[in-house]
Amino acid sequence: MDWFDYRDGQLFCEDVNVDELAARVGTPLYLYSQRTLEHHYDALNRAFAPLNPLLCYSIKSCGNINLIRLLANRGAGMDIVSGGELYRAQQAGVPTNKIVYAGVGKTDSEIVDALEAGIHSFNIESEAEFENIAAIAAATGATGRAMLRVNPDVADPNTHAKTTTGARETKFGVDIDRAVRFFERYSAHQHLKLTGIHLHIGSPIYSPEPYVRAIRRALVLIDDLRSRGSTIDTLNIGGGYAADYESGASPTYEDYAAAIVPLLQDQNLSIIMEPGRTISGNAGILITRVQYIKTGGTKIFVIVDAGMHHLVRPAMYDAFHFIWPTHVVPDHVPAQRSADMPNQGLDAVEVVGPICETGDVLAAHRALPPVARGDLLAVYTAGAYGMTMVSNYNAMPRPAEVLVSSDRATLIRRRETYDDLVAPERDPADV
Repeated sequence: MDWFDYRDGQLFCEDVNVDELAARVGTPLYLYSQRTLEHHYDALNRAFAPLNPLLCYSIKSCGNINLIRLLANRGAGMDIVSGGELYRAQQAGVPTNKIVYAGVGKTDSEIVDALEAGIHSFNIESEAEFENIAAIAAATGATGRAMLRVNPDVADPNTHAKTTTGARETKFGVDIDRAVRFFERYSAHQHLKLTGIHLHIGSPIYSPEPYVRAIRRALVLIDDLRSRGSTIDTLNIGGGYAADYESGASPTYEDYAAAIVPLLQDQNLSIIMEPGRTISGNAGILITRVQYIKTGGTKIFVIVDAGMHHLVRPAMYDAFHFIWPTHVVPDHVPAQRSADMPNQGLDAVEVVGPICETGDVLAAHRALPPVARGDLLAVYTAGAYGMTMVSNYNAMPRPAEVLVSSDRATLIRRRETYDDLVAPERDPADV
């Protein structure tokens, strides 16, 4: 469900004409629908309401402070993985006691900042990390809270290998067989209270079934730990819930909840969830302008002003994003978003960017309505892992971000300039 729709062949974001907006702001442009963002948060919250979970939105999926603030105003906590994301959350006014901190490489300075901020808890990734955070907490006189990230050796076969994180041998967390020894060794620490289990099995997960298997294994572990005298009061079931890259491709929130809620309702546990793309993914699109049409051998290349430096997912993960012109004749208004669109009147093309890399391809072997130089294309489901993964490769400035609420469009990040590219390099100094 989103609020990007065609009216008389023209794409609108809520009540804003996308072509008119792009003429004012320029391209490439990340464009977000407030109504869509809030709808997905609210719908997920309703589906899991019987558990009264703390929904910690994953900032790494889409981190503009204006979007974070919208979710925080609806009661969201935040899932962070760096000191920079902690700073973003603080700048957005997120209560720090609703922040959980994951990530395998937390630095000493980041840990100090998180302890001083009074975050909810650290997700612990290793014995070495626990010892370091505990030592820093003791040295500073702070008391922190921790959850052990446990790998239940569960994966969704539809999840890309580069985003599968719950296997036994991974850089994340500890395997489930080490968890008992971990609690026996560390649960009595006075400055870092180890009272929870954290799961995260990958993203996106296109079925409730892997969550069911992972949670069942975690509950067996929790029973074992409690029987040995450990206090376990929290289970963080992580994120990874899917978004619709194609129409109807992901389970509904009710589908996930129907399988997960019954497992946890009577467990005497506080539940934390870490949704990211399932909230932000369909709330954003990337608008790009056609620069050239080129024929190479038997292929037609549509060369646009956005590329892998603006949306790396196709190059990095072989990810599919539905792409369609923002202005089409009535017969080409898409009834659905699919990798296999009805072929009548469409051209087989490659949509490619300007970067000097062969892999700079946004869409290969794609059927599109005819387009010409100057036309706009919308890259859908770009609200997650889009702008947060943008780079300045080839000395390209980062794009602007605009938030639409009804008929109002607000620039929430200005387009970078060439001066922005070199500003940190000016005024070299001895160190």
